Amino acid sequence: MRKQVQRSQKAYWSIQPVYGAQHPPLDPQLTKNFIKERSKVNTVPLKNKKASSFHEFARNTSDAWDIGDDEEEDFSSPSFQTLNSKVALATAAQVLENHSKLRVKPERSQSTTSDVPASYKVIKSSSDAQLSRNSSDTCLRNPLHKQQSLPLRPIIPLVARISDQNASGAPPMTVREKTRLEKFRQLLSSHNTDLDELRKYSWPGVPREVRPITWRLLSGYLPANTERRKLTLQRKREEYFGFIEQYYDSRNEEHHQDTYRQIHIDIPRTNPLIPLFQQPLVQEIFERILFIWAIRHPASGYVQGINDLVTPFFVVFLSEYVEEDVENFDVTNLSQDMLRSIEADSFWCMSKLLDGIQDNYTFAQPGIQKKVKALEELVSRIDEQVHNHFRRYEVEYLQFAFRWMNNLLMRELPLRCTIRLWDTYQSEPEGFSHFHLYVCAAFLIKWRKEILDEEDFQGLLMLLQNLPTIHWGNEEIGLLLAEAYRLKYMFADAPNHYRR
Repeated sequence: MRKQVQRSQKAYWSIQPVYGAQHPPLDPQLTKNFIKERSKVNTVPLKNKKASSFHEFARNTSDAWDIGDDEEEDFSSPSFQTLNSKVALATAAQVLENHSKLRVKPERSQSTTSDVPASYKVIKSSSDAQLSRNSSDTCLRNPLHKQQSLPLRPIIPLVARISDQNASGAPPMTVREKTRLEKFRQLLSSHNTDLDELRKYSWPGVPREVRPITWRLLSGYLPANTERRKLTLQRKREEYFGFIEQYYDSRNEEHHQDTYRQIHIDIPRTNPLIPLFQQPLVQEIFERILFIWAIRHPASGYVQGINDLVTPFFVVFLSEYVEEDVENFDVTNLSQDMLRSIEADSFWCMSKLLDGIQDNYTFAQPGIQKKVKALEELVSRIDEQVHNHFRRYEVEYLQFAFRWMNNLLMRELPLRCTIRLWDTYQSEPEGFSHFHLYVCAAFLIKWRKEILDEEDFQGLLMLLQNLPTIHWGNEEIGLLLAEAYRLKYMFADAPNHYRR
């Protein structure tokens, strides 16, 4: 207890290691010897680095950021003061130089922005307006960038872009895409939609315009008969909000407090780079959806990772009411009825998904453990070199593939890619469970060159937890799914080839 008190009184910037962090903590010895080691030439080739085990890795990084455990560390030493002074002087000089270069006349700045065509100044939502003003201010301050030839669109990190190739701002649809869209509309408007035919057309991707109704049908939320759909939607939406009235107030009761507290903590962490999910109203919707699902499924309750599974449904059903890109859309512009429909539909479709993979989230998560073991066996058959590489450097599949199964690759792919992936998952029998295994195998082998280039435990784990998919879109997902289908065709019905 005394030790804990002492730790709490340490510097406020003392950071503790966090399980599951994307980057391992920095070894304090690297900081201590940084100046001395920089001057030395490293003559040991990377290839000869000794393989480190997971236990060594964990031991070396344990408490690495706890300053209190390294009290002999002297950050006021002359070497650190000299380094800081030099860095500070160089930085200050660079800032002054940049500032003098960027000083321009106001007339020139105004002429720069006036070159923008009037049609580009149309703003579709209040959040767009705010970001557009910020963008235009940047242009005024820094005309060296060639902003005048581009539309005044909000600048969003690429990882946060939700739009697929058929969304607004993309080139006009090709003749083939228009034909596919028309075929979808014919199927959806028929008296009894042929679900097998709908799955066949949805496998290579669903057009954005008809994705909401298609997902409702493929998930089993809506009936194939068109005459029954309106009444079904009305009944299910009323049923969901009946659950809200019946159960939601119990979130403050003692036996539900832990569940609600964990949900409340996890919601702000859900897609933190996308402004849409940081809006208080959206976070309240997610809290209700997750809490109601958790108390209606006591066998599993709420498990971290389920919060991610709401987002694709929410975005798709929101797009039914929003023509522009949704990542910046202010949901307060929607009516109460629209928001209630989006919330209820997201709840029911997420529930349908989880019904098929609930053993992933029951005690000890047996479903995930089985899938990770199956992935290991599959990779050992399709790429023995990669499998042996993992064994050589003592990398366990559970150390990286647990998240792939728990979050359905949502932490590895941009949200736009997840939405495209789920078009196919909902078209496949047991898409979120059985077919997902082959997608994970194809995803792993996609990085075989990068995996084989890494020759130590830490490098492999860092790579596998931070795979570079930020630029991925529909084309990359299409190739990944094609390879997954090939693997399924080869191994799913061939147990003698699947196992050794």
